[in-house]
Amino acid sequence: MTPEAKARQEIDQKLEQAGWVVQDLKKINLGAGPGVVVREYPTDTGPADYLLFVDRQPVGVIEAKPDNTILTFVEDQTERYARSTLKWRITSTPLRFLFESTGQVIHFTDGADPSARAREIFYFFKPEQLAEWLQQPESFRRRLKAQMPELPTRNLRDCQISAVTGLEKSLAQNRPRALVHMATGAGKTFTAITSVYRLLKYGDAKRILFLVDTRNLGKQAHQEFMAYTPPDDARKFTELYNVQRLNGPTIDPAAKVCISTIQRMYSLLSGEPIDESAEDVPLDQIVQTDKQAKVVRYNPAVPVETFDVIIIDECHRSIYNLWKQVLDYFDAFLVGLTATPDKRTFGFFNENIVAEYTYEQSVADGVNVGYDVFEIETEITKKGAELKAKEWVDHRDRQTRKKRWAEAEEDLLYTGKELDRSVVNISQIRKVIQAMKTAVETQIFPSRNETPKTLIFAKTDSHADDIIQIVREVYNQGNAFCKKVTYKAEEDPDSILASFRNDYNPRIAVTVDMIATGTDVKPLEVLLFMRDVRSKGYYEQMKGRGVRSLDHDALKRVSNSADSAKSRFVLIDAVGVEKSLKTESRPLEKKPSVPLKDLMLGVAMGHRDEDTVLSLANRLVRLAKQLDDKALARIEKRSGGLTVGALGKTLITAIDPDRVVAAAIATAKEKGITRTEETLTEEELTAARAQCVAAACAPFDSPELRDEIEAARREQEQVIDHINLDQVTFSGYSAQAEEQAQKVIQSFADYIAQHKDEIQALSFFYQQPYQRRTLTFEMIEELHDALSRPPLMLTTERLWSAYARVKGSQVTGADTKRQLTDLVALVRFAIGLDTELKPFRDQVDRRFQEWIFRHNAKRTTAFSTEQTEWLRLMKDHIASSCSIARDDFEYAEFAAKGGLQRVWGLFGTELDGVMTEMNEELVA
Repeated sequence: MTPEAKARQEIDQKLEQAGWVVQDLKKINLGAGPGVVVREYPTDTGPADYLLFVDRQPVGVIEAKPDNTILTFVEDQTERYARSTLKWRITSTPLRFLFESTGQVIHFTDGADPSARAREIFYFFKPEQLAEWLQQPESFRRRLKAQMPELPTRNLRDCQISAVTGLEKSLAQNRPRALVHMATGAGKTFTAITSVYRLLKYGDAKRILFLVDTRNLGKQAHQEFMAYTPPDDARKFTELYNVQRLNGPTIDPAAKVCISTIQRMYSLLSGEPIDESAEDVPLDQIVQTDKQAKVVRYNPAVPVETFDVIIIDECHRSIYNLWKQVLDYFDAFLVGLTATPDKRTFGFFNENIVAEYTYEQSVADGVNVGYDVFEIETEITKKGAELKAKEWVDHRDRQTRKKRWAEAEEDLLYTGKELDRSVVNISQIRKVIQAMKTAVETQIFPSRNETPKTLIFAKTDSHADDIIQIVREVYNQGNAFCKKVTYKAEEDPDSILASFRNDYNPRIAVTVDMIATGTDVKPLEVLLFMRDVRSKGYYEQMKGRGVRSLDHDALKRVSNSADSAKSRFVLIDAVGVEKSLKTESRPLEKKPSVPLKDLMLGVAMGHRDEDTVLSLANRLVRLAKQLDDKALARIEKRSGGLTVGALGKTLITAIDPDRVVAAAIATAKEKGITRTEETLTEEELTAARAQCVAAACAPFDSPELRDEIEAARREQEQVIDHINLDQVTFSGYSAQAEEQAQKVIQSFADYIAQHKDEIQALSFFYQQPYQRRTLTFEMIEELHDALSRPPLMLTTERLWSAYARVKGSQVTGADTKRQLTDLVALVRFAIGLDTELKPFRDQVDRRFQEWIFRHNAKRTTAFSTEQTEWLRLMKDHIASSCSIARDDFEYAEFAAKGGLQRVWGLFGTELDGVMTEMNEELVA
């Protein structure tokens, strides 16, 4: 068999698998199926190797060549056949779909594309796909070039606008791969969804694949799709387009967006079953060999044309090494999202970086916060230790954690690298945790009343368990205080993660890798590394958990004693991780011990080294988050219109290598010299840097600006004076506060007057006693709901506080916790039924004493001791619920003492009368 015959045999097989009917010219039958391929079809320039018919019409041609042929060299031959006159056909319109193939490699050109050019595809398209394309007025690539309208920029950050427009420009140029490099926290997923929406709406994309490498990231992406509202439609994204999170073996034909792990997509294409736990571990944490390369085979149920665009989240990971075939399978644009690209990432995406937004830029813009590094070093961490033979020690099984007490068989000398893998030193873990606790409480966050949200990176699940036990012991806290968030956690890791993000507890979480990348926990302020990390990209991702900014109100919800918005996070390095590699994002604070005023004076005096400039920039960006509007306005006025944040951002920009290069080229051009980045001299770069830094530092020449910034900073700090003693000269509320309280009381009184006939709880108090029905808890709830909603916002706490300010001598119980039934006391006081405002429970207690005294005086025999005990229980129930009825005896406090059966045995037929009397006397 000749090489070309072998190639044709393979081409035939692939065409048939894709749903085509392959025929010889002598046996031509165009009705044999929707897609028919005829071999050696005659044209006026010679026979075409294969002619493609869809619904009996000629649509394309395949030029077959033997293996090892460079297909680019035969494109002219394919195009000649496409433009030839076909025998037995009247029309001579050029065929649209052009293929070249060796059987192993397939090239395809769509003649309807703008500047049509060939691209390699994994397999032939199905005939139904070509039919669909023929029905469309324009090809997908032409739509991308001609139909994408201008991007609405409302609610988008500058970096997001740059990313979306850059990507659309790349797609319009038909560039097959594009990389979006955006710092953690800048909103990569939101940006991607914005692009997806526009590709579906304006580009009429068939379907888009959002590819992740862990289920956790897939779940997070799905939530963001569900939450996304486009700028030109009030409906949610998922109300406009079907979004499928792939959990099974089939793709929903109606889905416009499919979210999948690359592991599950490989399972779909290969037919191999998937172990779901494989979707829980990031791919760059799995060591693979060339023998494990993922071989993908054609799957007719998932043809190569299934997706028009594939967005690869966290694309810096190794998915394009052994998993690359999963990406190569589909005929789709590839768009990568990452905060931490490396050389392989740039190479894979053909160095087509459509957007670049660095960590330093994100800090300058206030999108992220800077970080400080705090080091903890122990002797054993640094030097290791030695166990002597015959010493009795615990031996623990790594999996079951079962211990046995036995002698060491031989001398064991271990290094710090072996800690928590082959050897566990509990003392070392305890010393690190104790040092962290002391540092956080005395140096890092000394003003906090609660432990800041802290994430500890452990080496293994077993190491994580050891850390948790010691954290709880050192902090003297219960189980809720510190939790494990790993894939092997006994509790649901997603619910723990949600609590860590939103609730008071846990304060400390320990993880191995689950929230090392791509998971938002914005309140995080401390990262403790108890494991080293070799991968630069992975380390950057781990640090990224702490960089998210958070406003003051949101931070206070989980850390109540926080006195400002999140302005930094602290990386506590207990294993030398910061020194073991060069990081891509630098701690901006290079001189943490130098006062701000000295940094400003330093740059004014000519200290322009990178450490000084970066440290001053970081202080200013941090200060911008802490100052109030008045202080910010004073500084902006003094600087001639530059905000504190802008002053810091300008400093960071001044030492940006790209900006320095651009400035050097511009300066050379002004001198009539043509320069490129490669031809610039060291002297020119140094001069340009000095020029950029000088311009950024110029505002600090002004002593008035330096003094204004220093004064604002000092307003944020407190000096503790324990020398001068004080005494009280006046105690009371300010006139302004009392005026506000008067308005609250007046609003309450006006509301009662306007709605006394509509709301049952109000009409109750305006009716004559003989007309009254029982006041129920539901009535009070109805009134409370009406009062507490906007615009009134009159909660029981706010009303009680207002009365305490204005009518202090007539109000008691201001320092006790409010109950809903206190609204009864507030209404009675407001309409004049009571001359004093007391908690409802106190009023019920007083009325109960008066009622039971009168009742006993009227009876020939007083209530018995047990009857009185039951009456007190009933009184307490009225105090919390406004009334008592037979059904209430099912509640626990009554049921525990015998319930309705017992109370009926004590009171008999008098019970209903007693309850009615108590409801009237104790509430009215």
